[in-house]
Amino acid sequence: MIKSKAFIQPLDRIAIALMLLLSVLIGLILLQGDVVTARVREFTWQNQQIGAEDNSFTFTFSRPMEIKSVEDNLKIEPPLAGKFSWAGRRMVYTLVTPAPYGTNYKVELQGAKDKFAEQEGKNRLIQPFVGSFRTRDRVILYIGTDQEEQGRLVLYNLTQEQKRILTPKDLIVIDFESFPDGEKILFSARAANNQDLLSAQLYTVTTGVSGKSGKEAEAGGKVDLTLDSKDYQNLKFDLSPDGQTIVIQRGNKTNPGDFGLWFMPATSDGSGEKTAPKRLKSQPGGDFMITPDSKAVAVAQGQGAAILPLQDDASKPLDFLPQFGLVQAFSKDGSQAAMVKFNTDYTRDLFLVTNQGVQKQLLKTTGSILSCQFDIASPTLYCLLTQLVSKEQYIEQPYVVAIDLKTGQQKPLLVLPPAQRNVQMTLSADGLGLLFDQVVPQTNPTASLPANTLKTDDGDAIATSSLWLMPLLPIADAATVEIRPEKLPLAGFHPRWLP
Repeated sequence: MIKSKAFIQPLDRIAIALMLLLSVLIGLILLQGDVVTARVREFTWQNQQIGAEDNSFTFTFSRPMEIKSVEDNLKIEPPLAGKFSWAGRRMVYTLVTPAPYGTNYKVELQGAKDKFAEQEGKNRLIQPFVGSFRTRDRVILYIGTDQEEQGRLVLYNLTQEQKRILTPKDLIVIDFESFPDGEKILFSARAANNQDLLSAQLYTVTTGVSGKSGKEAEAGGKVDLTLDSKDYQNLKFDLSPDGQTIVIQRGNKTNPGDFGLWFMPATSDGSGEKTAPKRLKSQPGGDFMITPDSKAVAVAQGQGAAILPLQDDASKPLDFLPQFGLVQAFSKDGSQAAMVKFNTDYTRDLFLVTNQGVQKQLLKTTGSILSCQFDIASPTLYCLLTQLVSKEQYIEQPYVVAIDLKTGQQKPLLVLPPAQRNVQMTLSADGLGLLFDQVVPQTNPTASLPANTLKTDDGDAIATSSLWLMPLLPIADAATVEIRPEKLPLAGFHPRWLP
């Protein structure tokens, strides 16, 4: 007699049982409706270090959200004013002004509602979220004047109160500019045993500061030669805003008529070899400044200001403004420029010139317009000017003024002694502080000064110099609150903020 096999095997019975169980569970979920809890999937600034160029963060949610409930319940401590914009499940918060440097921030979102919860008569709230980010430390750079720091580039972290000397003793720093990430400095310097200011060479030095979150900073103080002065004198230089190009004003040592602008990459090529500079073929010019898009250079040329392309043949300017003799500053987006007009009565006018063709006079002075900087946090232009106080002895008194670019209102911030003609001013990246120096010249300089003697741009020997920090407020608030500059415990001149 033959026995029949069971039609369903044990393994099949187990599989069928699991399928039935899963079907029951799916049915129960469907009966209950959509119960997935809304949450923040991504916060783009989580545990990040940001700078003034970072002006918005993004939240990505797991579900569509009720917009007003999110906007009402988002909290940032300390507060940062901003504007909301939405695209589906993505919310972007754009800051009105840059986040103040040297600050830790906490971001919280709880109590926000699911978009479809109210329609279903339910009250489903977002899973509480807590995030954090921080801004860069407040860091300044200057050329030291005392003892071990004399003539050397010094970095001082105001947030951590730490100092670091970046350049060696055998170099006397003349001028410097920071790369946009703050990790390196481009500087010109001469040998400490050589008094010839025209022997300056270009170098880079690492700061020891990391410009990006999570990236380990390269050790500070590593110096590399960028451009020597073997055949040409390196007179002035400018570093493009994107940190990719250097423009240098050079003169041939053996042919004084061979004088003009050159340009070169700021970094070496992939092989590690440095690229030689190229001549910018154009008419000779004076002061110059690279445009914000890093593709052209504005140069005082003839009886006006020319905008020249950064290419070998720059004989045809991109633009020429015959009524202005100098570009003092560009706004960050390049839509505006502060330009100087030199008048026949020896006065100077400061104009706001826009890319829409608007030319608006801001002020007139009998002295000089030394420097100007646009504030990226507000429509304000800060300028360091001088006023002629004695025609007979030609004595100029420097002062700092804030100009509201919308109303034209001027607010004098600081008046300096007439002896401080060589003062230099710089505006912080977050727009909250002005840094300036007060140089004390040597009273009785001897005819034979030591080779390492420091000198101002006017050639005066420097005895010492102090640095001052002035907090800033919007012009409207500054009218009711008296702000006094604070003397820093540092001896130096030519101060600059790290980006």
